[in-house]
Amino acid sequence: MAVADKFKSIIDFLTSGFDGREDSIYDEMMDEEGSADYPTQNNLALNPSFKPQDEKNQNLKVVSHPNYKGYEVMVCEPRSYEDSISIVKHLKDRKTIVLNLHLLDKEQALRIVDFLCGATHALNGSQQKIGDSVFIFTPVNVALSAESQKSQLIRDALWNQPQA
Repeated sequence: MAVADKFKSIIDFLTSGFDGREDSIYDEMMDEEGSADYPTQNNLALNPSFKPQDEKNQNLKVVSHPNYKGYEVMVCEPRSYEDSISIVKHLKDRKTIVLNLHLLDKEQALRIVDFLCGATHALNGSQQKIGDSVFIFTPVNVALSAESQKSQLIRDALWNQPQA
């Protein structure tokens, strides 16, 4: 029972300051509110002033971004391996690169393609061969989808059927 008495004495000590008061804090606040006259003229909380938006702007669903330049596709025809560094910079700037390697010998073309494939993979982009010595490299914000050879054959077979 000593523990219960100890708790009771602590609670009595903590609440003893509130027992002697006759009026509550709420009553004091009500007295202050009733006696004070608050100005209500030009009070924005009671009478908000706002302007309605133009009707033409309300129907817009797209907000323009000030730095948006659109998607850009660059066609690059490098003449040496050193040109691949500038091509990677374009890829980092989120530009799609169409790489035409017809001006290079096979060894340099292979080095550039290997370098750009590694850079594209590091930037989470995509790459695809689209022709003889022609490749496309896309940044992460551009999806690249390729039609498989089987679906191409089916499509060509359907479109090239003789007319009856």
